[in-house]
Amino acid sequence: MSVATWAASPGMNNSTGCSANATVCNGSSCVLPESNFNNILSVVLSTVLTVLLAMVMFSMGCNVEIKKFLGHIKRPWGICVGFLCQFGIMPLTGFILSVAFDVLPVQAVVVLIMGCCPGGTASNILAYWVDGDMDLSVSMTTCSTLLALGMMPLCLFIYTKMWVDSGTIIIPFDNIGTSLVALVVPVSAGIFVNHKWPHKAKIILKIGSITGAILIVLIAVIGGILYQSAWIIAPKLWIIGMLFPLAGYSLGFLLARIAGQSWHRCRTVALETGMQNTQLCSTIVQLSFTQEELNLVFTFPLIYSIFQLAFAGIFLGIYVAYKKCHGKNNVEIPDSKDIGTVSESSLSKVNRGFQPDDK
Repeated sequence: MSVATWAASPGMNNSTGCSANATVCNGSSCVLPESNFNNILSVVLSTVLTVLLAMVMFSMGCNVEIKKFLGHIKRPWGICVGFLCQFGIMPLTGFILSVAFDVLPVQAVVVLIMGCCPGGTASNILAYWVDGDMDLSVSMTTCSTLLALGMMPLCLFIYTKMWVDSGTIIIPFDNIGTSLVALVVPVSAGIFVNHKWPHKAKIILKIGSITGAILIVLIAVIGGILYQSAWIIAPKLWIIGMLFPLAGYSLGFLLARIAGQSWHRCRTVALETGMQNTQLCSTIVQLSFTQEELNLVFTFPLIYSIFQLAFAGIFLGIYVAYKKCHGKNNVEIPDSKDIGTVSESSLSKVNRGFQPDDK
């Protein structure tokens, strides 16, 4: 345990002028044991984050309907586009930004972890507000959450090789893997609950949304107390936190459009790509790094969360303004449950692209 040397003050009671809990006294100088407050608070934060995240992921599973989920698995073109965006575009963008701005290796790892995180429940809500494909949004979130178990370690292994080989950083794969495995259980349990008791699942989903908001506030407040120096970071990390979600939204929309997805699906894929599960990232970071390293990186998930919500709000405002100015299309885009009864040619006319998922 590290120790700190304190000078005696006139208010001390013992004969040597040292505090009663001093371990070594030499004249007017005393050696006191380091306070365990931060260590205890760190353990409490890790425990609370894990429990709340499990509740959030459980509620996310309660939003998944097995029939609709399996329907997208059988017609996986939209899922494949989302997979390529989630685990292709985002980790690569994080790597490019880390190298371009020459951040510290441990900061680069956290940027990459953020890029490999699956989408969160917030993306499902926003997809609804922008008239996106809700079934596709929920299916993408679920698939990316389950696939993150293998894809996050793989992406970290690929993109951190230059720092690992130079000996500047050691990736805590064990801790990251444990955090990801712990996600599968609550998500699977949530899917089961929604299948057996759909009405109760809706209530749990509302509770989970509130829990997610509480989790973000808790991370900011307790993290601010525990890692006060973490807020004093270089401007380039703020710039990365601003550019990263913007790149995710833009590139996700572009790739979906190139793949021939409809406009409402392009909006869905864009949101699922740029809107990451920052609560998961914060939990993984808290459980995987030392306190010294956390002072350098803990605030990045919060920075990303701020900008991803800000840009999502801007995009939502633009979409709502566009709808008010131009009105609804003459031909309504059908719901996914009715999509099987609509011919492919009519979909192409509405969406100006082909629909590989709907054949």
